[in-house]
Formats: sequence, structure tokens, C-alpha cells
Amino acid sequence: MNGLPNINDLLKKNLKNKKDDTEKVDHPVLHIASKETEDKFNKKIANVSFVEKERETQKLATKIGFPHIDLEKFPISQEALRQLTKEQSNKEKMVCFLATPDELRFGAMDPQKESVKELIHEIEERNHASGSCYVISQKSLDRVFKLYENLPVIKPITKDIEIHTDDLAKVQADVTDFKSFQKLLDKKTASDMLTLILGVALKLDASDVHVEVEEKRVLVRIRLDGILHDAAYLPKESFGKLISRIKLVSSLKINIFDKPQDGRFTIKPPQGTVDVRVSTMPTIYGESVVMRLLNQTHEGISLDSLGLRGRAYAVLKQEIERPNGMIITTGPTSSGKTTIMYAVMQILNKPGVKIITLEDPVEYKMPGINQSQVDYSKDYTFAKGLKSILRQDPDIAMVGEIRDLETAEIAIQAALTGHLILSTIHTNSASGAIPRFMSMGTKPFLLAPALNCVIGQRLVRRICPNCLEEAEIDSHLLERLGKILGALPPEEKMKIDVNNLKFYHGRGCTNCNGLGYKGRVGIYEIFSMSKEIEEVILSNKVSEYIIEEIAVSQGLITMVQDGVLKALDKITSLEEVFRVIE
Repeated sequence: MNGLPNINDLLKKNLKNKKDDTEKVDHPVLHIASKETEDKFNKKIANVSFVEKERETQKLATKIGFPHIDLEKFPISQEALRQLTKEQSNKEKMVCFLATPDELRFGAMDPQKESVKELIHEIEERNHASGSCYVISQKSLDRVFKLYENLPVIKPITKDIEIHTDDLAKVQADVTDFKSFQKLLDKKTASDMLTLILGVALKLDASDVHVEVEEKRVLVRIRLDGILHDAAYLPKESFGKLISRIKLVSSLKINIFDKPQDGRFTIKPPQGTVDVRVSTMPTIYGESVVMRLLNQTHEGISLDSLGLRGRAYAVLKQEIERPNGMIITTGPTSSGKTTIMYAVMQILNKPGVKIITLEDPVEYKMPGINQSQVDYSKDYTFAKGLKSILRQDPDIAMVGEIRDLETAEIAIQAALTGHLILSTIHTNSASGAIPRFMSMGTKPFLLAPALNCVIGQRLVRRICPNCLEEAEIDSHLLERLGKILGALPPEEKMKIDVNNLKFYHGRGCTNCNGLGYKGRVGIYEIFSMSKEIEEVILSNKVSEYIIEEIAVSQGLITMVQDGVLKALDKITSLEEVFRVIE
């Protein structure tokens, strides 16, 4: 017995070991129960925190006058998400949570931020829909931001229509007149129709293409050298696909039919880039479409190629070399005012000279020149834009149009303080520009020293050189021409044989599509400021007729005289001259 352990001692030791093991080993059931409790507790604390933050966001919204929304469970469509890129959403701390054809709703952590307002306005303009903004919390932003991860990637659609050399060659070979154009058009699909229409327009050097819906058919009209021609007809059933194609490449909304829309796209034929400005508007039979073609390859634009010559050329060359003052171009819409401004800027665009433009809209992109575009929807007008331009320290500024007193006064002050200002104004003649400025309310003592010269102009069609022939002139017209030419300055009159006047017209051929004309040229009248004209301005008794009388006495060749001289030189016809002047 003495060698055996005591049973009571063994039992006590065994019980102690079990107790120790129980204390050392973490029971799995107890562990799970405690972890779930802890998670629930943490989640509850987090929810309390989120609720509190949402309340704070709501208070902020009330304080700044914006509605509040919690997007935790709000259904958000892919269309709404696509209104902003993931990068824009992250940068501006904003999302679009609702997008319909007529309404957009945005959420932002700071809706008063200027960049947020601008982005909302940009998206409104793009969608032609009104938008509203709500205040959201970080939680709402994070939830919507995660949805971008599951957003399907859509391959971007190129907005450039590539017209291949082979396609253009085929158009040039197959289309000789509007009849052949019609035959080709009848065989094309909607997609090919657009390429064919643009190819023909490029071949004919058209400025605009009009697609107009009538009751039973669709009319395609092409503007050549300022005159609109009926070119072809389309069956009405093909119009829907054609306009959808045009809208697609122009970034317009395909499902909007009852509102005007504006867009643009680019075509890249072998001869250079052409920008196409697209305008659509609803009519009683459907949408009307106008496509304006702006050829960006304009290296050939020069004062010589535009038709400036003789005294007018010398006067303008002298005035653009001055470091300050105003050069004003006048004429109706589509009379070439912008083109001559671009030609002048090409001469002035040299190293060491800063040129800034303000246009409505920018038509041609010019390297080396800072070009800006007015935007009335953002209150960026000619007047406000010109103020901004002058803070950029330019040497030369081109303002698309002076149409109000504020713009006129800023332009005049700029001209008087060392800037050369180029601009346009709507009047019928060069001599009408000064009375127009005065009618706006400009001060005579500021206008007189600020004005360098005024250009009046029109565009006339050139006679096709391939079918030029002499035209018969009746006695009544000859008598009228005698008076016009008789009023020329003596040095010009000496160059004309008044007793042997010959004029020409175009018979019509395949080269000019049977029209007798191909291309356009300007006819001009230019006068510079003189002491006599300045005295008339300062007398405050300005009259268009008095200004013209003084300018003529100082050697001005009027537009009608310049046109008749160009008709004598076989450049244009008398019919064209009197068409644009009277």
C-alpha cells in the first residue's frame, strides 16, 4: 500500500488538469457567439454614424437652399451613370442619378462649386434637357461610384467620316450633273447616301447642303457660289435612316424630333480636313437638316485671290500695317466679311505678334492665333469676351461682329490704346458704317480718331472660263453703264475705251454643271479716315450720302464701279453685279 498512489490524490489531480485545460482551450461555439455580437455592435455603431452624417448632410442642404437625397437604395440606370465619366464623378464628388429625355438629376457633395455648375450646364446642353442638383453624403457618393465598376464598356463611335480617294474618284467619274447625281442616289443605302451627298458637295465646292422634307418626298439642295440649287430627290421612307445617320455622326440626340439641335463632325478627304456644321429643326413634314461645309485648308486665301486690286488693295495694305486703330468690314450675311478678316490676319500673323479672335462661331482654325467663341448660354457675349481678350495683352484682336453700344465702346477704347481691332458691322455700304456707329450711341470725338478704314463688299460669281462668251448689251443698260464709268477717278477712266465696251457671260458646260459660273470673287469699296470725314463726324451731322460724296471726291471706287470693271475684265457678268448690288 505504501508504494501505490492515494486514489483521492489522483482524483483531485485529474479534476485540476481538466479545469486547466478548459481555461486554456478557446471553445469554438463561445468564440463564434462573441464575434457575431461584436460585429453586430460595430455595425450598429456604424449605422448610427451614417445616420448622423446623413442628418448633417440634410442640415447642410437646408442651409444652402438645395434639396437633399439619400441614394443608398435609389435605382440608378446605366444611362444616368454615363452622363459623367468615372473620372469626372471622382474629381467633382458628384453623380447623375436620373436621366430621362426631358430631365436630369444630379447629386453633389458641394453643388455650389463652380466647376460642378459648369459640368451640369454642359450636360444639360448636350442632352437638351433641364437639370436639378441635390446634396448627397459621402456614403451616397461611394455607393453610386461603385456602380461604375459594373458599367459595360461601350466602344466609342468615331465622328470622322472617311471619304476614300477611290470613293471620291468614283463620284467624280459618275456624277457629271444633277441628273447623274439623282441616278446614283436612287441606288444607295442610307449610310452610303450621306457619303455620296458629301462627296458630290465636295466635288462641286458647295458651301451648304440642305435636306428638306416635303409632303411626299425629300429634297436635297446644294448651295453653289451663294445660289441654292435643287440637286436631287429622295423617297420619304429613306429619310428616317438618313437623318439618324447624320445625327449619329454629329453627336445629336436621335430620339429628339421636336426641338432644334446643333452639332458638327469632320470629314477627311485626301485634299484636307473639312468641318461640317449641322443644324436640324422641326417642320410640319419632318426635320429639316442643313450641313455647312467649312474647308480647313485655307492657305490659298489672300487679298489677291479675293479680288482686291488697284487703289482698294493699296489702301487696305497701308491701313493693316498701322499698329493701332479699327478696320471695319461691312456687308450683308454671306458677303465674305469673315473671309477677308482671315486673309488680313494671315498677313499679320507673324512671330512677335499676338492675335486673339472672338467669333460666333469659329469657322476656320488658324495656327498661331488664339481663337475664342461666344456662348450666350453662359453669358459670354462679344462685349464680355472683348474685355477678357484685352486682359490677355494682344497686339491684334478680331471681333466677329459689333452689334451693340457696349461692344462698340470697348472696341473703340482698345483701338485708341494701342491695339489693332478688326471687326464687322451690318450695313449696305462702307459709307453707312459711320452713321451705324453713331446710331448705337458712340461718341463722335472717340470714333473719329479710332477708325482707320471701312470696307464695303459683296460676293459675285465668276464666269466659267471654259464656256465664256461675249454678251449682248441693250442701249438702256449701256447708257446706265456710261454714267457709272463716267464717275470713276480720272486715272481709272483713262484705262477704259468707253466707245468699245464688251461684256461676257457663261454659256454653261459640264465644267460648271451647266450654270455658266464657277467660283466667286469679291467686289469692294474701301475708304480710309481723312480730315474731311473726321470733321463731318465731329459736326454730329453724319449722313451716309455725305460720307460717300467725300470719299468719292478723294478717289473711292464704289462697289458697283468695281463690279463693272471686273465684268469688263471677263471675271464676272453684269447680271451678277446688279444682282448683288440692287
